[in-house]
Amino acid sequence: MAILAFPKAHLWYDILSYLREINLEEDVTLPQRAAASGSVYPLVVSHSKPSMTLAMLSVALMLLISCDLDLEETGTDETAVERIGADEVGGWAVTPIESEPATSNGDPILSLLNEPLPPVALPNQVRADFEAKLARASADYEADPENADAMIWLGRRLAYLGRYQEAIKVYSKGIELHPEEARFYRHRGHRYITTRQFDKAIADFETATGLIEGTEDRVEPDGLPNERGIPTSTLQSNIWYHLGLARYLERDFAGAVDAYEKCLEVSRNPDMLVATTHWLYMTLRRLGRDAEAAEILEPITIDLDVIENHDYHRLLLLYRGDLRQDQVASAESDGPGSAAAIYGIGNWHLYEGRPEKGKEIFLDLLETDQWAAFGYIAAEAEIAYGLREGDT
Repeated sequence: MAILAFPKAHLWYDILSYLREINLEEDVTLPQRAAASGSVYPLVVSHSKPSMTLAMLSVALMLLISCDLDLEETGTDETAVERIGADEVGGWAVTPIESEPATSNGDPILSLLNEPLPPVALPNQVRADFEAKLARASADYEADPENADAMIWLGRRLAYLGRYQEAIKVYSKGIELHPEEARFYRHRGHRYITTRQFDKAIADFETATGLIEGTEDRVEPDGLPNERGIPTSTLQSNIWYHLGLARYLERDFAGAVDAYEKCLEVSRNPDMLVATTHWLYMTLRRLGRDAEAAEILEPITIDLDVIENHDYHRLLLLYRGDLRQDQVASAESDGPGSAAAIYGIGNWHLYEGRPEKGKEIFLDLLETDQWAAFGYIAAEAEIAYGLREGDT
């Protein structure tokens, strides 16, 4: 096996694609990008036959020479990487490279319980897809490094891979270049929530609300499209929604209600309606404003045409009495959506007077690997700050 490093992301992607195209052998191990370090993009090249490995390396070298670029050889020692399993992607065997623990400015990202958070877990096929899309976003950015759209997509693609602090740096650079562009504050604020920096998130979202005042709302394109390929949120709904969440996590429930009510005004489809109503309902219940909470459930019906926020929809039907708890989610479910559902059930037990059951559900959720999901973060906050009814 040999490990090569490329100075540009798009070179890694182009050569990876070319090697895939020319290699017709069935017993080839896919050249796979390792976890990037700074601006260097490694490529692991291997084949069951040493002669084929050399042939593939020769192709890569010729491609680089034709581009008049330098190649940094990082070594051929297999101990330079750690194998953590393999999966099949389109007939290719993908060998993932173990990533470093989640970090913030070189230090581990800490949970609200002061524990270092592990690397984001992604299925091999998903990670390979995300890496390829990041490579394209990096190439777009390098071609026009002051373009706001290119910077935003670079940050989003980094974040999807769990590289949150790098994404934050991209958004911060974007704010330096485009201080009146609300999208940078919206996305940076989101990743401040992920990294448990709620005060910074609130400041960003509050800045964004000022920038969007009096402007026309616009649909926000999905980085992870739903099954229908229809975006369900807008710039303004995302700003108000995440501001409400950041305030909620900081225990500013009254401030969260204000933000969620503003979000409802720009929630113009069933998906945003159920997502916003769910968090607003929980917040009102935590404030003891039960009559208001019941009132906002009136527009929620079982036949709403929800595309992706099914967990929120089912939770609201639970609150209405239309579904049972076991019809919403279980603690064994997987995915960010299920984390929201599990947290919602725990919170429901909390304000229904069963705090010990709520705490048990929160603790079960914290045993999963979904630490970037909003439901997980909210459960973490419950344990870290103490289960307190009537917080204001």
